[in-house]
Amino acid sequence: MEGAEIIKAAAVLGAGICMGFGAIGPGIGEGFAAGKACEGVAREPENVNLITRTMLIGQAVSESTGIYSLVIALLMLFVIK
Repeated sequence: MEGAEIIKAAAVLGAGICMGFGAIGPGIGEGFAAGKACEGVAREPENVNLITRTMLIGQAVSESTGIYSLVIALLMLFVIK
């Protein structure tokens, strides 16, 4: 194998690992937030709008780490030659 092929193979492998680990955190975090929001609505149904809004903001912040890992993975795939 040539040096450039090894680098490209490592970049593809790294991009896969990056997305794999980068998706674990947001997945767990968003699921936890949604579960706690369901518990909150069950306890206080009159606050459903506030709880839902707060949950969605928290999930958006949590998802940003997944988007960052996607950007890094895309850079590894298409910029590294």
